[in-house]
Amino acid sequence: MDKNYELSISNDFEKSIWQPFLKAIEDYDLVRDKDNIAVCISGGKDSMLLALLFKMLKGRRLYDIGVTYLCMDPGYTAKNRAMIEQNAAKLAIPVDIFESSIFESVFEIEKSPCYLCARMRRGHLYKNAQDRGCNKIALGHHFDDVIETILMSSLMSGQTRTMMPRLMSENFEGMQLIRPLYLVAERDIISWRDKNELEFLACACKFTEQTSSKEHESDSKRLVIKRLIESLEGDIPNVRENIFNSVTDIDVSHLISTKNAPKNHNFLK
Repeated sequence: MDKNYELSISNDFEKSIWQPFLKAIEDYDLVRDKDNIAVCISGGKDSMLLALLFKMLKGRRLYDIGVTYLCMDPGYTAKNRAMIEQNAAKLAIPVDIFESSIFESVFEIEKSPCYLCARMRRGHLYKNAQDRGCNKIALGHHFDDVIETILMSSLMSGQTRTMMPRLMSENFEGMQLIRPLYLVAERDIISWRDKNELEFLACACKFTEQTSSKEHESDSKRLVIKRLIESLEGDIPNVRENIFNSVTDIDVSHLISTKNAPKNHNFLK
């Protein structure tokens, strides 16, 4: 007999997952009545949880919305494709899979193949969502992705930037990207996965398959930042929240200058 995964969220993860999910939707105006939302499923823990949360959101009729569970197969192995389909069946998610050849396209790229892959995937998702009558795509980026992006921008690019909770597409008119897991911590997603004894895909591209996990991890700037944050938690208990607040509670009177295209503003003048 299949487990009731929705009941697990309601009973065990209401405060850590369900409520932050609803709070992000409300605080950042991510979902409105009459939206048609394409929940983008990669096969990983984050996107599969996001799909289940939207299934619950629609089932409880909290919003009058349409939901399409959209999954792109960019060249998965048969084993990985089967895992996505099996997990969707377990969670009772009616996944809509379309195919592309992105993995083959970026396989020979030596510089930033992951960045190029992500951009190409985004374009395919926008187009296929729009073709299905959707006006929004929902991605599974979570709170830790947000704070890691803040530190990466600061330490590696010298900029104060973050991953936005919603964005209008520049290339697909009327389409918007939303991130409803914006306030959900990764550790809680992992706890939900493990408590329900679920197994999801990690990165399943050919590039990482042919690179040892140690080599791939050591080349990941995001992993460096993730480990830095973990190392600071012992001395700074609220370090994660503090990083997040650094871009939500900005005192402009203590800034030297800001950049707002097409010109900058210097507060010292």
